[in-house]
Amino acid sequence: MGRSLTSETDAETGTMTFDAVRGVQAKKEFYSAMVSFKTIAEHFKFDDPTLGADQRAQRIVRSSRVPTLANYIIQNPDNYVFSSITLSVGGKMTFHPTPGLGELGRTGTLIISMNSPLLINDGQHRCAAIKEVYSKHKEFQNEKVSVVFFLDKGLKRSQQIFADLNKHAVKPTKSLGLLYDHRDTYARFIVNLSKDVEIFRGRTEMERASISSRSRNFFTLNGIADATRYLLKLKTKSIPPEKQKLAVEFWDAVGNAMSDWQLLLDKDSKVSPAELRALYVHSHTNMLNAIGIAGHVLVTQHTDWKKMLKKLNTIPWERTDPVWQGKIMIDNVMQKNKIGIKKAADYILLKCGSSTTLDEFENKEKET
Repeated sequence: MGRSLTSETDAETGTMTFDAVRGVQAKKEFYSAMVSFKTIAEHFKFDDPTLGADQRAQRIVRSSRVPTLANYIIQNPDNYVFSSITLSVGGKMTFHPTPGLGELGRTGTLIISMNSPLLINDGQHRCAAIKEVYSKHKEFQNEKVSVVFFLDKGLKRSQQIFADLNKHAVKPTKSLGLLYDHRDTYARFIVNLSKDVEIFRGRTEMERASISSRSRNFFTLNGIADATRYLLKLKTKSIPPEKQKLAVEFWDAVGNAMSDWQLLLDKDSKVSPAELRALYVHSHTNMLNAIGIAGHVLVTQHTDWKKMLKKLNTIPWERTDPVWQGKIMIDNVMQKNKIGIKKAADYILLKCGSSTTLDEFENKEKET
């Protein structure tokens, strides 16, 4: 790593010292400092998981999340990003402003007793990952992450901090996660696929997981991603060129076979994406998934799968058609149901001329 280690702990005085910035929130002082992985691993404390939820200030650490976060750091030592950790200090904190700034100076030195309980309010999975990284790779000990320190005024206050920090947090949509993830090979492939396939190009919602009634988009990026995952059934993170080519050819063939979709390519057509989405099921994520599932069977079992896909145009795609009831529609409302999606895939296979049902195909795959 080649970074100098800043001494943060002093065993003789029993204190931890950090360069910090002082702020005021809701008339209460708090401090922000950069803290090394070593100090976090050796001094930050997790709630006792044996305590009842009402006796803890945090949710229980989900051990399954920790290896993924730890590997993220280890595999990206030069460009990983971790957001701030929030901590409650159950003891006295002393802040000494930088000389010359006066008693109200915002920058200075924060001193905390090593005996003070340090309770993680937000970021405990990040801390657990940091501890795992530090335990196996001491070369990361000098790495630092920003930490916000609050004075702990008891369990009730710590619980409220956790609630306040998480109450208004909004998880990014799957589409936006795919669009912005430049490390994930599949995410980059899907973003490129949305541009390479004619029917997807310029008609894909890249940010939201759903489409508003006024939008000119017809598909969602996460819908294309899910359906293509069913189509290819990749066994590794890498995507061979032949698989990439297959995905483009498959969705182009589907687009050419769907006369309703072709209306979107016709400059003279007055049909809007919103009208098609309101009347038909074929652009919704559930149906794209069903097409992807059926597509995997077709491209695996039949050399003339492109010819078979032309029969997609014989399927009654109207939302009101009885064939979709009990599959992906209930009382004309779209349902996200895995069993229903598989039933829809079976129907698509039948209409495309496949003699193999989905169950038969899956049983053969298990045997091989």
